[in-house]
Formats: sequence, C-alpha cells, structure tokens
Amino acid sequence: MRIAASKTLNKFPEETFKHSAGTRTYKVHVPRSYRGRPMPLIVLLHGCTQNPDDFAAGTRMNALADKNSCIVVYPAQGESANPAKCWNWFNTADQQRDQGEPAIIAGITREVMQAYRVDEKRVFIAGLSAGASMSVVMAATYPELYAAVGVHSGLPYRSAQSMLSALYVMRNGAAALPSLGAVGIPIIVFHGDHDQTVNPCNGQQIISQWLASRRDQAQSNVGTEATGESNGRAYSRTQYCDPQGALFAEYWIVKDLGHAWSGGSHKGSFADPLGPDASQEMLRFFLSRARRRRVGILDRLIGALKPRE
Repeated sequence: MRIAASKTLNKFPEETFKHSAGTRTYKVHVPRSYRGRPMPLIVLLHGCTQNPDDFAAGTRMNALADKNSCIVVYPAQGESANPAKCWNWFNTADQQRDQGEPAIIAGITREVMQAYRVDEKRVFIAGLSAGASMSVVMAATYPELYAAVGVHSGLPYRSAQSMLSALYVMRNGAAALPSLGAVGIPIIVFHGDHDQTVNPCNGQQIISQWLASRRDQAQSNVGTEATGESNGRAYSRTQYCDPQGALFAEYWIVKDLGHAWSGGSHKGSFADPLGPDASQEMLRFFLSRARRRRVGILDRLIGALKPRE
C-alpha cells in the first residue's frame, strides 16, 4: 500500500522492518515536492555510534533531497546487532545476498519502494565508514537493485571476515582484493588523506576492486585526474569512463580531512564543514547516471526517426 503524500510531508517518520534475518527500524525523508510521481530513492547507511537523525544532520542530505526531489531512507543499526551500532560488513554471514544484514537493507529498500512511488532505475545507496563498507557489500550483492553507490571512508568488499581482520584492514588496507563476482555498478568514493581510523589506501583499493571487475573493458583503467580547492580544502579527483565515454567511477582524496564526512555539518557527528560537499557530489554523480540514460534513449529514438540517405 502506498502512503499518501499529505501524511509524510514535513515529517521524518520512523518505521520498523521485520525479516527472518532480523528487525531494524528506519527513517524516511520525503521532499515537499512529492505528489505521487516517481522519484529517485537514496539509501544512507550511518557509521558506528551514529543513528539516522545524527547522520541526516551531518550530511545535510535531506535539504539536498528537497532541492532535487529525492526520497531518502536511513536504516538504523541496533545495539543488539552491534554494541557500537556498526553495520557488520566484516562478518562473512553479512556479506552474502539474501541473508544477514544485506537481506534486511535490501528489504527496507524494497519496502520504501512499495510505500512510495520510486523510480526503480534511480535507486542509490551510500554510507560512511562501517555504513560505507556495508554500502559496498550491497552494491556487490544487489547490483540489480541499486543504480550506483557512494562510499565515504569505507573498505573493500569482503576485505575482512572477522572483527580482528577488520581492525587489521582498517589500519593497513587489504592484503588481497577478492573479486566482486560481477561487473561493479557506478561508484563514487571519498576519503580523507588524514584519516586515522580507516587507512586512506582503502579508498584506492575499492576503486581497484571495481576496475578489476571491468578488465574486459580496457579503457576503463585509464583515469583522468583533476585537482582543485573547495571550501577551504584541496582535493584530487580521478574519473574513470567506459569505452563509450560514460563515467562509471570517481575517486576523491580530500587533503587534511580526517575520519569525517567532507563538507558536512557540525550538527552531526563525524562531519567536517570544510572541503568538497560529499553529499552534493554524490547526488550529482547519482542523478547524472539517470540523465545520461534518458538522453541516450532519446538520442536513439531521434536517430531512428531520421530519414535514411
């Protein structure tokens, strides 16, 4: 059953999702412009010790969603599942499709898609730290559900199989990079070069893992790098395109940024107001995927209508 727009506008309701793998609560932000027309959906996974309200405040994603007419859902990790409220990205049981936390997050995503009118081709997922690492898991295990993924201060897919190995990878990076098992969906990665919690090398390893999934497309391994300064911090950004010229990966390194959301708000934890606005850049990357797809279809239709010589 779909929820009436009048019951959700200007509210941040909490819902409960029940599954054989477990129960989790989540919060949904619906923009003022929602009138029943299909909108993009963004799933945001918080980091350790955070909750949906905290993460929404730090990322300021709800305000951006209002401007860009997107629905945002924030699944919440419970203390019973992890005392620090970290998503268990490092547990083998939580790295597989249709079981554990991936099944729960995918179920929450689908429940929101049923409750509201969502454009099924524009469903995205992103997160910070443990939430970013679980976003990587979701992108690898549910590539048909999500159109793109955003990773801020996260770790590669299946780079750890226990808490102990997770701590090692956080400090040193992964000793080896397992295969994604499929071609990676479009991805944007942010990491601070002064991150003392998750070694910045993990950001590059995520990109390397994604590039390895596209080895049959040789041109995708050639990145175009740009440098600049935004909001008081320097950055480097490397973009990767497929042989057709479509952007499928971006890697941002923010100078002097620690373990925090770049360009965020002090109203939330693990957020730094300096540097490029990660929320805005992720949303730009996400929505450009949909625009490129629509333009491509339109170009083909126009081409088909042109008279042949």
